[in-house]
Amino acid sequence: MALTQVEKRAVVAEVAEVAGSAHSAVAAEYRGLTVEQITQLRVKARETGVYVRVVKNSLARRAVEGTEFECMQDRLAGPLMLGFSTEDPGSAARLFRDFAKDNEEFKVTVGAVAGETLEASEIGKLANLPTRDEAIAQLMSVMQAPVVKLARTMNEVPGKLVRTFEAVRQQKDA
Repeated sequence: MALTQVEKRAVVAEVAEVAGSAHSAVAAEYRGLTVEQITQLRVKARETGVYVRVVKNSLARRAVEGTEFECMQDRLAGPLMLGFSTEDPGSAARLFRDFAKDNEEFKVTVGAVAGETLEASEIGKLANLPTRDEAIAQLMSVMQAPVVKLARTMNEVPGKLVRTFEAVRQQKDA
């Protein structure tokens, strides 16, 4: 059933709003998937903070106009599903990559982040980005390292003194 003009405008507005605040976008061809498989993908998307939508390509091109995902416009062809990362930059790429491993029919075609188009082979780099919590944990460990080294060094002085006294005591006992 064809969409009316009002419905098309609503779809474009909705996708444009999400695209305006998203960190990255990934498009994948979903031809050959069952409804059950797509439903599983949508459930995982909700859990991971990824906005997933099947949109006509002409409407998708209009929706990403004026956003940092405008670079994807010429690559939007065929039956595509769009995924926008709303929480961290790698979440949509991670979701689509993992789903494509289990479903051969699902093929990631293009992605975009910070106004740059990513080929299907480069999506893995985006998917391997740490999540926000992982990045904070890595930063904290890097910030903590000098303090820990200083504490160990300062603790070594009295420890060495105690070991020296113990060695002198053992030598006198012998």
